[in-house]
Amino acid sequence: MSDFPVSPRVWHRALLFGAAAMLLGLAACTTTERAQPYAGNEWIQTSANRIANLALRDNLQSIRRVQLSLYRRNPREWHKWAASAEDAIQRTWAAISQQSSLPDLQGATGIDAIRMAFETQPKPYAGDRVAALVVGWASLLKQANGGTWEQSMLDGVNAENSYRAARNVEISLWLIGSKTGPDGQPLLLATEISERGRNLVVDRELSKVVARLDLLAAQADEKYRRAALDFGQNWFLGSLGPFFSMVPR
Repeated sequence: MSDFPVSPRVWHRALLFGAAAMLLGLAACTTTERAQPYAGNEWIQTSANRIANLALRDNLQSIRRVQLSLYRRNPREWHKWAASAEDAIQRTWAAISQQSSLPDLQGATGIDAIRMAFETQPKPYAGDRVAALVVGWASLLKQANGGTWEQSMLDGVNAENSYRAARNVEISLWLIGSKTGPDGQPLLLATEISERGRNLVVDRELSKVVARLDLLAAQADEKYRRAALDFGQNWFLGSLGPFFSMVPR
């Protein structure tokens, strides 16, 4: 036996340090498929900025999936200007990232590009309807994200633009399923339920986009509402807190 017995306080500290080391080890070893290494620009982003950027990333990925799904069911669209569906996707997103317009859109973005995608009268839209939709959706998402592809501390979600973008995406989904040409045929084929199976990619992914936009709009509204409440609470506690601390309990 040791001539120097360990006090209960020392044992308590040792257990706490051991538990903390175990938790840190688990945190270091645990990862998910969405985990990413830290980027240098994250130091100039708040947690709200980071959430908004992640939502924008996921929304853009959803739109890419919708574009590919629509091209598979409407190959005539990419045939208008590209060698393949993949080529049309690459050229569309290159124009979006470079802020250059597709020739047939004549500089239209946002809701104007979406309207052009469904034009049938007096003259049907001659360009790629799928690409026009993608350009419109992408520009709406950028506007909702504060007019930038990546937020920093000086940026924030525009609640009104985010809400409007969600409604415009909903309207787009309805038009895809209902809009027909002069011949009575759908302008764009999307949902498929047949003997081969069910193809609901467009409905599913656009619904995800709408849900994320609505959540961002609610979060932005709550942020400004809470800012006023937090200011009032801090002022109240800062002014009267010392007096309350003197009151015997």
